[in-house]
Amino acid sequence: MTQQEIAARLTAAGIENAAWEARLLCEHLSGEALIQAVARRCEHYPLQYILGEWYFYRECYEVSEDCLIPRSDTEILVDAAIKILPNGARFLDLCTGSGCVAISTLAGRTDTVATAVDLFPKTLALAKRNASKNGVGARVDFICHDVLTPPPASLERSGFDAILSNPPYIQNDIVPTLQREVGFEPSAALMGGADGLDFYRAILEKWCVLLKPQGLLILEIGYDQGKALTDLAAAHGYSCVIKKDFSGNDRIVILQK
Repeated sequence: MTQQEIAARLTAAGIENAAWEARLLCEHLSGEALIQAVARRCEHYPLQYILGEWYFYRECYEVSEDCLIPRSDTEILVDAAIKILPNGARFLDLCTGSGCVAISTLAGRTDTVATAVDLFPKTLALAKRNASKNGVGARVDFICHDVLTPPPASLERSGFDAILSNPPYIQNDIVPTLQREVGFEPSAALMGGADGLDFYRAILEKWCVLLKPQGLLILEIGYDQGKALTDLAAAHGYSCVIKKDFSGNDRIVILQK
């Protein structure tokens, strides 16, 4: 099967950027594995999971169905963290998934250390592998814990300079309507409750006790959640600065007392 034939099959299946994806598949796979991969992609199984890795920021990440696929919009969160974290910062990454937020921030700021939290052991194991692969394994601890509940006693109070998070923020009833590829990603990494704000409320109400007095939060949000986060932040005594993504949509908020 030639690259051109693969591109034609992908196009017929409704895959955008079919020629580019065909090239990537041919670069990574051959023979029967390539044939099977093309068949799976035509069923809209995510290209990233087929390849088993994906680039995010300046790093390469192992990806699987155990984690949300890293997306370029989230690089805005990492870029902001690298620029504004204080010297020698100690930060939390909540709902770490693949670990991309914590790991790329650590890689870009070699003076920092992190604690990454996720609910699922398989996801944390993958994040640990990514930390080692990208050379920051010695500077990050991993904790298995539900972010919707108060932090574990093992985390000392008032010790973090920042909380970073790309939490689940899509309204539960909207998740089934998203593009077919998203249906293969873990729903727990997407579903943010009836209004999409469950995790933001939990972080502000339960996890901010771990911040130093001048600590900050850098959080990814949905394109239509800027006002909701501004109001939620104000209710907890935080200022809110909104930064936009590459498409001009609201994408991250920076909160500070």
